[in-house]
Amino acid sequence: STLKEQPRLQETIMSATDTKTEITLKGSVDIVSEFFFTAINSILYQRGIYQPETFKRESKYGLTVLTTTDEGLLKYLAQVMAQVESWLLSGDVQRLVVVVSGVDSGETLERWQFNVSLDDDNEQGENQMPNKSDASSGKGGKSHKTMKEIHGEIQAIIRQITASVTFLPLLNEPCSFDLLVYTKKTASVPAKWEDSDPCYIMNSQEVKLRSFTTSVHKVDSMVTYREADEWEL
Repeated sequence: STLKEQPRLQETIMSATDTKTEITLKGSVDIVSEFFFTAINSILYQRGIYQPETFKRESKYGLTVLTTTDEGLLKYLAQVMAQVESWLLSGDVQRLVVVVSGVDSGETLERWQFNVSLDDDNEQGENQMPNKSDASSGKGGKSHKTMKEIHGEIQAIIRQITASVTFLPLLNEPCSFDLLVYTKKTASVPAKWEDSDPCYIMNSQEVKLRSFTTSVHKVDSMVTYREADEWEL
C-alpha cells in the first residue's frame, strides 16, 4: 500500500517559545515522533550505516542535524513512523529500538533503545488530553513546559548521539539496521508487521543517555553495545 501523504516529521512543529502551554496528547505525539525520526537519522549517519553523502544538513532543536535523502529509506521510515504515531496516540508504544547488525557476521552490535511512558502514569484514551484538574493540582503530571525547554532536553540527547563515536567501538564490517517497536499485547498490529527476535547483545556494555518529557510523554534513552574482544583492541 502507498502512503497518501508525507509524514509531518520533517516539518517544524512550532517555533520555540518561552510561553508555557498545555501540550495535548496529539501535540506530544508529534514531538516524540519527530524526535524518533531525527534520532534514527543521527544514529544512521554517526554510525556510518549509510554513506555520509546521502544526508543533508538541517537546522532543528537549535542544532545542525543530518537527515537522509535516500528515497527508499525515507519511504521505509515514513511507513514505520506513521504506525508508531498511531500506537502513540492509543498509548500502546512501550519502546522503540534501533538495532545495528553486522552484515557479514549477522551479530547484533548495538541496540539504541528509547523507552516511552506516559508522564502522568495514567492511561489516556485516543485523542484525549491529560486531566486539567490533575495537572493544575500537581497530581500525576508535571508542570507545563515551554517548547524551548523540551527542545533543550531533546538537543542534549542528539548531542550525546553525535558524541557516541568517542566511546562506541569501531564497526569493523558493513552494517545494516532494523527498527523494533515494543507495544502492549492489546495493540492492534497491521498484517505487514511481524514478531521479532529482541536482538539482545551478549557481553554488552550499556550507556544511559539523557531523557526528555513533554508533560504527557517521557522518553528515556540508552545504547547497549558489544564489547570489543581483546584481540580487536
